[in-house]
Amino acid sequence: MPLGATPSQTVGPFFGYALLGPIGSELVAPGTSGAIRIEGVVTDGNGEVVPDAMVELWQADAAGGHGGPRDPRPDRSEPDGAGFGGFGRCGTEDGGFSFVTVKPARVPSPGGALQAPHIDVSVFARGLLKHLVTRIYFPDEDEANAADPLLSALAADERATLVAVPDGDVLRFDIRLQGEGQTVFLAV
Repeated sequence: MPLGATPSQTVGPFFGYALLGPIGSELVAPGTSGAIRIEGVVTDGNGEVVPDAMVELWQADAAGGHGGPRDPRPDRSEPDGAGFGGFGRCGTEDGGFSFVTVKPARVPSPGGALQAPHIDVSVFARGLLKHLVTRIYFPDEDEANAADPLLSALAADERATLVAVPDGDVLRFDIRLQGEGQTVFLAV
């Protein structure tokens, strides 16, 4: 079987027609009990939208399971009983992205401390030879956010770039690739 190129080996318009196919941005159907919508815009260092980036989410379900082989729960193949896979992908048409998902539960960190509910985010875009990784935290989790190992290691202005902002019926999470107000990215 021939091996294909990975996203970090391909940059530019490849995302729009080759990687955005079968994986969608609805991790759950709109209207599902507990469903939330997360919307945002990816901008560059000049504040201009990045019209051809790709944003991926990976997260635990509402019970804290990931559904993969590392999930120790016996029902790991169907974490919420409805086949929640915890993974979604969205291209940034006109710079914007939108996901429908559920708020994840707290999960333990490698050291055992509980992390605040969060969603892992990867950003692929032209000019990036390796994707960027960040997180989305929730604004209604003040106590959990204050105790989160990652968030508590950041300065207040850096933490603010990782916490979504309520905006009507959606949570807004804008991603700034460089410059003033740059989103905090993680070394992975």
